[in-house]
Amino acid sequence: MAKPDWSMKGELVLACNCTVFCPCVLSLGDHPPTEGYCQTWAGFRVDEGHFEDTDLSGINLGLMMEIPGYMSRGNWTAGLFIDDKASIYATKAITKIFTGKVGGTTHLLSILVGNFLGVKREPISYETEGNTRNVKIPKILDGSVTPVPGKNGDEGTVIKNSQYWIAEEIIVAKSNRSRFRAFGRNWNFEGLSAEVCKLDWHS
Repeated sequence: MAKPDWSMKGELVLACNCTVFCPCVLSLGDHPPTEGYCQTWAGFRVDEGHFEDTDLSGINLGLMMEIPGYMSRGNWTAGLFIDDKASIYATKAITKIFTGKVGGTTHLLSILVGNFLGVKREPISYETEGNTRNVKIPKILDGSVTPVPGKNGDEGTVIKNSQYWIAEEIIVAKSNRSRFRAFGRNWNFEGLSAEVCKLDWHS
């Protein structure tokens, strides 16, 4: 059976419990996270997107993940947050994408995530203020991430040409605010590792 045609373009931020900077971007499982395990949240701004005939444009998303050690060994736990303004068709489509069930960029999630905690529909905001990205889900997530400046003034420090599946270029960042409370978790990653990436995922 042919896989559905889908794509999502925009931007994403990710913050975790690693000290700056998370080795998983480079190691792809050769080295564990700096604390030996990974706790992370991510925010997504979908500027353009579709799943077959369903429009995904203008939808914001959130994701939480726990990885018990080396990324490549799997047994990840994940939970998904979808903008409450998304249609029921968009919600079903995004859930399929983020569980890796429709192949493409996110296919690995179908192999590595062993415990999917489900989907919560919530109001989600993703805003840019200067170089800082702010992601908020009321009573759940208050995240603020700023790139680490490179030697060229305001230009961020960029990692490129790695084998990291999330994006081709990763802007190194750290969290200003990073509080997450949901699915029985209560995390605070203030001052710890973060990244900003172009979102360009597809079937």
